[in-house]
Amino acid sequence: MSTLLLLLPPRPRLRAPGQTAPPGEPQRADAAREYDYVLTADGQQVLREGRSDAAQLPAADNVIAVLPESDVSWRRVELPRAGRQMRAALAGKLEESLLDEPEALHFALEPDAQGGDTAWVAITSRPWLAEHLAHFDAAQVFVDRVAPLSWPDEAARGHFFETQGGSSEGMALRWAHADGVATLPLNGGLARQLFPPGLVHAAQWSATPAVATAAERWLGTAVSVKTPTQRALGVLDSAWNLRQFDLAPRARGTRALRLLGRGLMRKPWQPARYGIAALLAVQLLGLNLWAWRQHGEIQARRAAISATLTSAFPQIRDPLDPPVQMQKNLDLLRASAGSAGEQDLEALLAAAATAWPPDRPPTDALAFEPGRLTLSAQGWAPPQIENFRSQLQSEGWRLDTGEGKLTISRANPQGRS
Repeated sequence: MSTLLLLLPPRPRLRAPGQTAPPGEPQRADAAREYDYVLTADGQQVLREGRSDAAQLPAADNVIAVLPESDVSWRRVELPRAGRQMRAALAGKLEESLLDEPEALHFALEPDAQGGDTAWVAITSRPWLAEHLAHFDAAQVFVDRVAPLSWPDEAARGHFFETQGGSSEGMALRWAHADGVATLPLNGGLARQLFPPGLVHAAQWSATPAVATAAERWLGTAVSVKTPTQRALGVLDSAWNLRQFDLAPRARGTRALRLLGRGLMRKPWQPARYGIAALLAVQLLGLNLWAWRQHGEIQARRAAISATLTSAFPQIRDPLDPPVQMQKNLDLLRASAGSAGEQDLEALLAAAATAWPPDRPPTDALAFEPGRLTLSAQGWAPPQIENFRSQLQSEGWRLDTGEGKLTISRANPQGRS
């Protein structure tokens, strides 16, 4: 599953006259609308990288926005038990330690943290982050996760990067460990005293290619060379997601189905996918076998009916509709024998006479057609009609009313079972 990493540019900051912008910060306001990106299929090999505006970014199954380290601060607090009001409770709890107004800041909790736990809280500018996310949404680039480049962790990590040049005077260290994340300038002796030999050998060290030699000289040991692209791939192993509270993705409709499909296509769900596919295959095979068996039983019953018809009436050699042909031949035999059938006038008159209300005089008009006897309903009261209908229904006949007429017919014209 492909993943697109979007490296957000640092927030523009006020600088003293003549001071140059740090690497990666946009020089113009409109430059913030272009983004460095990395496209990977497995989290290790880079398929494509470059810089583009949001509308021209390559498509991917998963999109992660990576925050610049200079725009994320960290606080470790005891989380209040506030439930859905967690964001407001955090703002009140951290208000005295914040430099900006809480309404202008966005908070994100450590993964799996709950009220009452002591956990890390990531803090960044809310209007700045919301503007980038809205810009991506407008370009139909849906960001699934917002991740930091570094975060507090038990495994201490240090990354050297250049500020202005390739010497130690133009080099800084991003230090992430269990007690937080900090950026340390290296143009003095204080920073070196913070790293005794034991800590140097226990931590993981990396550096950009431009300052790798200077970093090894300053640290006194070897460091891994990592380009910004290689370091950005490290966020795939992070569980941090800053899309929380009011910046959480609103997954509705097709967006919700898209997110669900992405989740099911991830590697941890691979056994479940195989199991569902096998179950569907078994169900499909079972339905086909059941349908084949049912089809065979229907064909056998049709053959039995045809055999009954041809044995009773040998003159029929090619049965087309055995039930209809059987009924027609039975009617012919009955007519030739002089017996009255259910569709004849005698049977209909007998049914009407049996159910006739005792308080009604004989009918003064009737009409007959095969299977139907129509009587005049003039002078009939509704209770009389309902009583007449119930008496006929008990004998298997049907009574239809309308336009001042009563029509009697057999309830099952095709014959009794």
